[in-house]
Amino acid sequence: MTAPPADRTEAPPDRSYSTDEELLARVLMPYKAHCKYLRTGVVTAEAGLASVRCEFAIPESCYIDDTGHLNAVEVNIAYNQMMYYLVAKSVKEGLLAGFETWTLDDFWRHQLPDVLIARFASNFRRPVDPRSFHGEMRFRSVTRRSVGGGSPFLHAETSYRYRDADRGRCDGEATLAFVNIP
Repeated sequence: MTAPPADRTEAPPDRSYSTDEELLARVLMPYKAHCKYLRTGVVTAEAGLASVRCEFAIPESCYIDDTGHLNAVEVNIAYNQMMYYLVAKSVKEGLLAGFETWTLDDFWRHQLPDVLIARFASNFRRPVDPRSFHGEMRFRSVTRRSVGGGSPFLHAETSYRYRDADRGRCDGEATLAFVNIP
């Protein structure tokens, strides 16, 4: 006698979205022309979390003479642009847990005043060429919190990394707080 087949629940397939040029341009609108580093971003979603693979180019630093390598300020600016694009695309496509009720209008309203980097850490492993490099960012968790009866906020744990063609490497983690949320 053969046992009946096990009840298996198939996980939904990953969803992948190529660069949304119009959305990317809108995400980068707050940046000065010479500080728009993000060129492309491919977003992938799985199980209520999202990640992005990006291409960057920094022809000239926005604040210092050429150091010849990606520096801490540019790592942070590139992270911001990557994160803003990932959240905007996730809101548009309904990909990221915690943002299910958000519209793009909500994102535009919150983009600058209400997205806080609570913690940002970088590890520079090998110099990264800022003129051409790629980056990845992943939301590891998003939870709704309220501290001491205060207003609720979204707490997000993220990780990121940058690489270049010559094996340059930088990686790190960031904790985000999305405040003044509905």
